[in-house]
Amino acid sequence: MRVLVLSHDDVRAALTPAACIDAMAEVLAAHARGDAYMPLRSVMRPPGAAGLMGLMPAWRGDGARARGGVVARDGESDHAAPGATFALKAVCLMPGNPARGLDAHQGVVTLFDGETGQPTAILDASAITAIRTAAVTALATRVLAREDARQLGIIGAGVQAAAHIESLRRVRDFEAVRVYAPTADHVRALIEGAATDAPPISAAASAEEAVRGADVVVTATSSREPVLRREWLAAGAHVNAVGASTPAWRELDVETVAAAALFADSRESLRNEARDYQLALEQGAISGDDHVRAELGEVLAGLRPGRAGDHELTLFRSLGLAVEDLAAAEVALAGARRLGRGIEVEL
Repeated sequence: MRVLVLSHDDVRAALTPAACIDAMAEVLAAHARGDAYMPLRSVMRPPGAAGLMGLMPAWRGDGARARGGVVARDGESDHAAPGATFALKAVCLMPGNPARGLDAHQGVVTLFDGETGQPTAILDASAITAIRTAAVTALATRVLAREDARQLGIIGAGVQAAAHIESLRRVRDFEAVRVYAPTADHVRALIEGAATDAPPISAAASAEEAVRGADVVVTATSSREPVLRREWLAAGAHVNAVGASTPAWRELDVETVAAAALFADSRESLRNEARDYQLALEQGAISGDDHVRAELGEVLAGLRPGRAGDHELTLFRSLGLAVEDLAAAEVALAGARRLGRGIEVEL
C-alpha cells in the first residue's frame, strides 16, 4: 500500500486559495444535500495539558462528485479521482505556540479510500487548516457581504489573519485593510509579509479602530472574552467570527449575536462549541435555532435564504468542519500529484 505524504510546504504549493474556495462551496453544498457526513468532533482536554486534541472524521460519497467537480482558476481540474472518501484530521490546538513562532494548530489529515479503507495520503494539518478556514470565510463573504464592500477590519495577526487577507481579496475588491492585535510585532510581521498585490494594510491602535466603518470584519483570535462589540459595527456590515472554536473561548458579545442575521457552518457545532451563541441563549437574548437563518451550505445549495438587504448586519460563525478538511485535502492531493510534490511511502 503506497501513501503520498505532503509536508506543510507541499500543501501550500498544491492548495491554492482560489481552488480551495471552490472546493469549500462544493462540499458544503454536498453536506447540505446529505451527500457528505461527519459527526461532531471529539475533543480531549487532559487536566494540566498545554493544549487539547481534536479528532474530526468525515465521509463523502461519489454521488457528490457526480453533481460537479472543482475546477481551479487556471482551468485545470484540482479534483481527486472519483470515488467515496473517508478522512480523519487529528489536530492539537496549542495556545502557547504563537509565542514560539509556531502555528497553534498542529496535526495531520489522513485520506482513506472509501471502498477499501486503505490510506491514500497523509497531509500536514496546519497548512490545510489555515487555507481551508480562510477559504470558507471568503466563501461566506462572497455569499453574504454587500457587493460594494471595500473596507476590511481584522482582529488578530496570526496565521489565520494572513491567510484571510490572501483569500478575502479574491472575493471583494478591498481598498483598505485595518488590523489590530495586542502584540504590535505580530501586526508588523503580517504587514511586511503580505503579498505585493494585496490591498493596503495598516495597523490599528485598537480593536475598535480596526472595526469602525469596516464593511467586512474578521475575528481570528484565541480570546476567552469578547474582542468585538456591537456598537462598533456599521449598518450592513458582515462579520466572520472564526477564532474561538471551543466552549471556553468567545470573541463576540451577546449583543452582536442577538442583532445579527446568524449563519453557521453547522448548527450542531454552533450548539455544542460556540460559547458566544450559548451565552446568548442562556441570557435569553436569542431563541435558539430559530435565530439561525441557515447553514452556509444550505444557502449555497439554494435551500435557505442569505442576506435580506444592504442594511442588515450578517454574522457567519465558523467553527471548522471535518468535511472541509476532507475536501481541502483531496484538492491538495490532486494538485500535488499534478506538480510532482510529496514523498510516496510504502505502509
